[in-house]
Amino acid sequence: MQNLFFNTFFKLLITFIYRSKKNHHVIFLFLWLIRYQKSMKQKILITGGTGYIGSHTVVELINEGFEPIVVDNLSNSSADVLDNIEKITGTKPVFEQFDLTDKAKLDAFFEKYTNIKAIIHFAASKAVGESVEKPLLYYRNNLVSLMNLIDCQLKYGVSNIVFSSSCTVYGQPDVLPVTEKTSRKDAESPYANTKRVNEDILHDAIHANPQLNGISLRYFNPIGAHPSALIGELPLGVPQNLVPFITQTAAGLRGELKVFGNDYDTPDGSAIRDYINVVDLAKAHVVAIKRMLNGQSKANYEIFNLGTGNGYSVLEIVKGFEKATGVKLNYKIVDRRAGDIEKIWADTTYANNELGWKAEATLEETLLSAWKWEKNLRNIL
Repeated sequence: MQNLFFNTFFKLLITFIYRSKKNHHVIFLFLWLIRYQKSMKQKILITGGTGYIGSHTVVELINEGFEPIVVDNLSNSSADVLDNIEKITGTKPVFEQFDLTDKAKLDAFFEKYTNIKAIIHFAASKAVGESVEKPLLYYRNNLVSLMNLIDCQLKYGVSNIVFSSSCTVYGQPDVLPVTEKTSRKDAESPYANTKRVNEDILHDAIHANPQLNGISLRYFNPIGAHPSALIGELPLGVPQNLVPFITQTAAGLRGELKVFGNDYDTPDGSAIRDYINVVDLAKAHVVAIKRMLNGQSKANYEIFNLGTGNGYSVLEIVKGFEKATGVKLNYKIVDRRAGDIEKIWADTTYANNELGWKAEATLEETLLSAWKWEKNLRNIL
């Protein structure tokens, strides 16, 4: 209602300035109103906001009139992404660099930035294979960071949080596609287990503190890049996810793409996933934030699957990329990778109906956007 009043008044003011002969008086009022409008923007803390999904969500939040404040330790991203966010939106988000496991620095952050309305928590270690090799790193980073955030929510009166969860909490489901009511199974990797445990932490904290509201968004496999080709997936070091490894192989940075396993119980023997465009995914976070801020949640803690409802095999993605781009890939079948599940895809009915959100981009559009991003990054014509 406040924003509606301001927008109407703002339009009337523009008309008045245009017609007025005493512009020097109204220009002052005009500048004051711009400052007032900025102060009215709702502040959203984005942890891991320079990362892949986080940066795209920052763009969508700015586009929807929010004021995102980014916290990231830059362990798997670069602060340069902030400049590209500014090129896309015209706004450079506020940025603070520190690790969420440092409670003193997190407290100092909330002392500095008051009146935060909600948190979107992306910051986490996220590679399945690496988590098998380095489980303590994943448990320490992923669990402690969320617990520190919830402590600060309670201390500083921040009611709302969106948690970046994962379809890995379903393990290898017995029935496909999976709904939000599908039972969670024992995790196949330490990474998946941190998502499962973090959901439990959030659920129990909200149950004990009814002033809190939370939404866990269970992602399927985010791929692609912003249509501007200014932001996309840029892992530091060797990519742990399929599509950046594909694009880096196509660009000549990697000599060979490894396809982990061709003996799964799937039509072509390779693992099947539900691949969702990252911009579609980012928009779902804005919808979730608005749902809580507008008091539309039907429970203090809610869960939604975010996917397309379609499953594609690794080899289908490889061939789809080749068809969409005209670039042939050098790939090799190797042994299965520890921690990977065989096949999973989403039933998105609940998210579509309840959130009013739906993935829109086609697989071809998404793979092309990833390649456009890679080419722009590497100055490939």
